[in-house]
Amino acid sequence: MILKQQECKRDKKVNPFIGILLFLISIVLMALTGPLGLIYGFFRQLFTSGFKGVGEFALELAISIDQLGNVLMQHLFNTLWITRTGYRFGNRDETISSALGKNKQLGTLTGFGRAIDKILDFIDPNHSLNSIDYHIEP
Repeated sequence: MILKQQECKRDKKVNPFIGILLFLISIVLMALTGPLGLIYGFFRQLFTSGFKGVGEFALELAISIDQLGNVLMQHLFNTLWITRTGYRFGNRDETISSALGKNKQLGTLTGFGRAIDKILDFIDPNHSLNSIDYHIEP
């Protein structure tokens, strides 16, 4: 499998109107087609791969939602969970847990950030550290 090497650089500047327009279009499309795709995906995986396929599909969805949350909540997380010198939340290709794990490694979590990390560790030991740069490949 050939993987594209990703570079860590800022996205290019875009016209704000284009960003707002694409955001609105994506919301409408998600509202109209999302439920159908979700139901079809679960049934397709169930009948082609069984319960294991449903679990894999659910994991892919969870990671995608987590990536959305990393962008959507970036300003709040950057304010509440990390110090000023911490690794910033908001990378659209990264999960919340991955950014949290990087800050745990750097020692830049605030008290609230450490509490969130401990809750995640209670549910899944070493969750944030294990989530660093975790990607699902096709």
